[in-house]
Amino acid sequence: MANRMLRTLIGASVLAAASFTQAAELPVVAITQIVEHPALDSVYEGIKDELAERGYVDGDNIRIIHESAQGNTGIAAQIARKFIGESPAVIVAIATPSAQTVAAAARNIPVVFSAVTDPVGAKLVISLDAPGANITGVSDMLPIEKHLDLLQRLVPNAKRIGTVYNPGEANAVALVGMIEESMKARDMVLVKAAATKTSEVLGASRSLVDKVDAIYLTTDNTVISAAEAVISVGERSKIPVFAADTATVSRGAVAALGFNYYNHGRQTGAMVVRIMEGAGTADMPVETMDTLDLFVNPEAAARMGMTIADDIIAEAKEVVSNAK
Repeated sequence: MANRMLRTLIGASVLAAASFTQAAELPVVAITQIVEHPALDSVYEGIKDELAERGYVDGDNIRIIHESAQGNTGIAAQIARKFIGESPAVIVAIATPSAQTVAAAARNIPVVFSAVTDPVGAKLVISLDAPGANITGVSDMLPIEKHLDLLQRLVPNAKRIGTVYNPGEANAVALVGMIEESMKARDMVLVKAAATKTSEVLGASRSLVDKVDAIYLTTDNTVISAAEAVISVGERSKIPVFAADTATVSRGAVAALGFNYYNHGRQTGAMVVRIMEGAGTADMPVETMDTLDLFVNPEAAARMGMTIADDIIAEAKEVVSNAK
């Protein structure tokens, strides 16, 4: 009996060791994300689902590792170094800060970025058509002119538009510059409030009160992570808050004309598969998204002292309801 039990234990140990070895030998797809908020979380889910649909299943024939830097660029750099030690087949970097830390550290590993607004300005690629190194990906450059068109339709008399942004985030700085240029031609003024971390977003939002006719939030990761703080100020001060990403509408923004970030992740996942199947990054053009969805939240608008016109509601892909 004792010998039989010993053989059983040895057999189980051998099987466990074999399973561990097999898992360790699977090709690794390492995914780093600068912070968790609905838009970036949707990117991650889209990547996983696209990989699975194309036959790359976590724990079966690949191993996916995923970590969030919780909005801290120092942690993002640590994650990048840790991932390089895993010798992954591909590193996926969600959002500009994570992409920059990975690009600085991973010289010989293919990198695919996602949700990066200005990859050329962030010095990730030489050009969109020919990235030129070991990195390519999918950009979420905002259709700023269309956003301003929508804002002016919703608040026709708005002249002073506030925004909260992180001056330490490259994509945020690039967007603010573009918005300022676009507003000049419309006889509008951008009023900026800086927040270098999420705990500063509320104070920055309050600094806009009595100075602006509306607030426009870009895809700045620091600010979107704390969007509820901006929205609370908008509600108390009757300043309508508009967003660049549709996920923020369900959190209380008045409206957004934006990309579906889940589909953005699916598009990113398709690029990862191409690389895993032998394609190179240097001549793989950076991709963008063309389809825009309009989300509106009439109840949020009422809380901020405005009404969304019926014709705009009729155009919306989704009418969000979250009465408080």
